[in-house]
Order: sequence, then structure tokens, then C-alpha cells
Amino acid sequence: MNQTSDLTERTLSREEKYQGSFLSLHVDQVQLPNGRTSIREVVEHVDGVAILALDDRNNVLTVTQYRYVIGKPLLEIPAGKLEPGEDPVAGALRELKEETGAVPDTFLPMGVTLPSPGCLSERLYLFLAKGLHMEEQHLDEDEFLNVERIPFSEMVHRVMDGEIEDGKTIAAVLKAKVLLNL
Repeated sequence: MNQTSDLTERTLSREEKYQGSFLSLHVDQVQLPNGRTSIREVVEHVDGVAILALDDRNNVLTVTQYRYVIGKPLLEIPAGKLEPGEDPVAGALRELKEETGAVPDTFLPMGVTLPSPGCLSERLYLFLAKGLHMEEQHLDEDEFLNVERIPFSEMVHRVMDGEIEDGKTIAAVLKAKVLLNL
């Protein structure tokens, strides 16, 4: 089996294709480790946060919202985009309160996930929130969602059965299961 010691692809040229409010698209020509060239289509996306929030009965605060790109509502954990320069902890606490009204006593990082590293630059910072105090939710004017509490064990079951398709929710539920030994 041949192993390459340096797997780095080097950018030879870049063509900007689109610049939006939170993402851009460019097409790069790259030099491969073997000296040949190839094309990489890259979506630069702002980083985000996702929060698995557990109440005192081990229910997960979830949100269901319509996802236009896939044409249906999805059950997910609260999540959102970071503002430019925003600390992931501050952004996650903000998103949790905005979407659900929850403010946690305990807030722990659960690592970073790369949703689609073959074409997307986004990093998603995962957090676990416990000791929830409920306040008023503050949705964005273009945000419509339903908040629900689902037992953690049911969330694990739904993940394993394939009912939950959202990657950040799957990653956070399985990480929390291991971290909390639930």
C-alpha cells in the first residue's frame, strides 16, 4: 500500500463566484500531492454553534423548523451562526436563549464538528447545557420554530433509528451519551 507523507493540496488559482451575507463560493485550481492538478469548489461559511440542553429530568430542548434547502421541517437542537468575532461560548449562550428562552447554570464544550469538509469551511462548536432556567425566547424576525422537550433516551433511539437526520444533533446526542454515561 502506497502512503504519501505530504497530503497537502496547494492553491494555484482562485475564481470568486458568489458573495452572500453569510457564505461565499469560490472555485480553486489546486496542485495535488502527485503534481497533477484538480478543481475544488469551496463554500466559505461562517462558523456556528449547537447546544444540547438538558433539563432536570434529562429531557432535551429541541427545535423543529422548516429547512427550505431540503424541503421539510427538521427536529434539531438549538443552533445558529456566530457573529463576526463572536466567542463561541457567548454565541451559543445567545442562540440558546433566543431560540428556547433557556439560560443554563452549567455550560460545557463538547468539541467541534465539520459538517461537510469536502466543500464547506464551517466549523460547528458543540456545547452541553444543564441546570436550565427558562426566560423569554427572542426569535429573529425571519425565524419560525417550535420548541419541544424530548427524553434523552428517546433522542438516542431516534438518532439510532435514522429518524433524526440533522448532523449536529446526531453528533451532540451521541457525544452527550458517552460523556454523561446515559
